[in-house]
Amino acid sequence: MSDIERLFTTYHAALVRYLTRRLGDRDWAEEIAQETFVRALRQEQLVNERSWLFAVASNLVRDEARKDIRRRKHLALLASEMQDAHVEGPDTAMERALDAGDARRALDALAERDRQALLLREEGLDYPEIAEILGIAVGSVGTTLSRARRRLAEMYEAQVAQRAQRGHHAAS
Repeated sequence: MSDIERLFTTYHAALVRYLTRRLGDRDWAEEIAQETFVRALRQEQLVNERSWLFAVASNLVRDEARKDIRRRKHLALLASEMQDAHVEGPDTAMERALDAGDARRALDALAERDRQALLLREEGLDYPEIAEILGIAVGSVGTTLSRARRRLAEMYEAQVAQRAQRGHHAAS
């Protein structure tokens, strides 16, 4: 048995149990545990395996909580903008249409699996259903979604930057 197999066999159940209690979501706990073991694979040597695994998992939970706070703030800002939308002028409506176009192009630019994973999750499918549809392991769904979200954000930012650059050149 390899070191990582031994590590997984020894600590996976306890780590997932801890994370499930902390997060209240078994799928999310499995995702964090998976990322923790992926990071363990990258380590040359683990001095205190148990404490290292739980510390990394706790840090990942903290990082995800920070991301969630940022997402909530962003959603609150979007909701506020939507409430103001009924009084917007033609310039604001045009800007929103351009942003929607940028988002659509960013989504279209993703790899098929990433796009499909995001859209399935958006439709409310759970990890086992997404895994079955995509033909991947349930434990890989979280990583696939995380990667897809990151790539979508990068593609969207690139679309916005290209549009701004084109607008700058047109104004010159």
